[in-house]
Amino acid sequence: MTEYLPRIAAGIPGLDAVLGGGFVDGASYILQGQPGAGKTILANQIAFEALRAGRKVLYITLLAETHDRLFQSLSTLDFFDKERLGNGIVYLSVFQTLKDEGLSAVVSLLRQETRRQQATLLIFDGLLNARDRAETDIDVKTFVAEVQSQAAFVGCTVLFLTSARLADQSPEHTMVDGVIELYDELVGMRSARRLQVRKSRGSGALGGYHQFEITSSGICIYPRLESSLSHPSIPDMPSAKRISTGIEGLDELFLGGIPSGSVTLLLGSSGSGKTSLGLDFLSESSAAEPGMLFGFYETPERLLIKADALGISLREQVEQGAVYMRWQPLTENLIDKLGHRLLEEVRARGIKRLVIDALAGFERACLYSPRLIEFFAALCNELRALDVTTIVTWEKDSSAGSGAPGPELYSLIDNLVTLRQVPRRSGVTRSIALLKVRDGAFEPALHEFVIGTTGLKVAFPVDYPSNSLSISENSGL
Repeated sequence: MTEYLPRIAAGIPGLDAVLGGGFVDGASYILQGQPGAGKTILANQIAFEALRAGRKVLYITLLAETHDRLFQSLSTLDFFDKERLGNGIVYLSVFQTLKDEGLSAVVSLLRQETRRQQATLLIFDGLLNARDRAETDIDVKTFVAEVQSQAAFVGCTVLFLTSARLADQSPEHTMVDGVIELYDELVGMRSARRLQVRKSRGSGALGGYHQFEITSSGICIYPRLESSLSHPSIPDMPSAKRISTGIEGLDELFLGGIPSGSVTLLLGSSGSGKTSLGLDFLSESSAAEPGMLFGFYETPERLLIKADALGISLREQVEQGAVYMRWQPLTENLIDKLGHRLLEEVRARGIKRLVIDALAGFERACLYSPRLIEFFAALCNELRALDVTTIVTWEKDSSAGSGAPGPELYSLIDNLVTLRQVPRRSGVTRSIALLKVRDGAFEPALHEFVIGTTGLKVAFPVDYPSNSLSISENSGL
């Protein structure tokens, strides 16, 4: 029978998921990273969350910096509570003890204070300083072992902080149960903060890099979506139900409506009608089955003005809470933050109709573009399991990308719809065509797609002259 180690929650958004359920109770961890990576903020945030959970914390520093300077920096963060200092959480500097008497005296002082404070969480900030005072690797191992044994004796979890990037074979790494590393790197012109669990003894953890950010609330970690949702969080229970698109003539091309719980990709150039189609689709939402637009380009009010101009009755649904508009400016986004935020909204509001406008917004937020397919696969699988009927737009010739991110994308989506504009002597004709409907028949003919002040509609089939682009050429397939 599999045994599970008792854990204590870190209380940091995303960190417990990355650690596989939190810190192992009574275990010891190294938290390392270069100066400015966020170690001190993370350690203090963990300390105050432990305090709020009813645990007692002993925070030991081997740094020359005074605690007043530390508290001044922490005072700008929401989790810091100055009134609790000395009341459940004690900060103690042993820098002078280390300087005057050495490591053995530090261990004796830790033993005394851990018992006196009845601490269940010990944070030791300054492992590098202790390492510098050690003459041999054996001294380092002895010091870490003595701190661990004392902590284990009183049932205390230990975090060692260091600004040095210790090698995997370093004596400290061999002694502790887990190693967490923080990175702050430049990717192009922007800064990227990442966290990695490099060691997790007797405990499963999500591997690889996980993005995080530091705000006034402290640190928030966004587990890589394809890692945290390698399988949907609930069983996928597909049905044969069809959902009305709300667009005249489009349901007929799907032979009864769009399949419930499916993911549809709208592929077309700028101005072909992708966003307008999505708005019309959302106008069929209701309080019982609400919808949401998760967009990157246009603000909610601009989208509502567009819907008004097209005769799409969307504003009333928004005012009644049947449709939610979520705008993510196309600036410095984190792809996993976007994914988790989208899914949190979907779950919290019971969303059943979703329009993502556009997939390029995720592409621009992806610092490592090859993972976009895995990310989108995890997102689609979770949305299907939640029975969300999703429409995703992709601008094939936009400045955000010259085409779909890879041929694998077409295998991930359930339905593929292309929209295009073809110049004619009398103007521009819009057309729509279904190229794929998974596990279902559909009408494959090219049809005229009309966008006017009275709404959208799919009209009669059209034939283009032989010198015009084929569907496959125009869609990027």
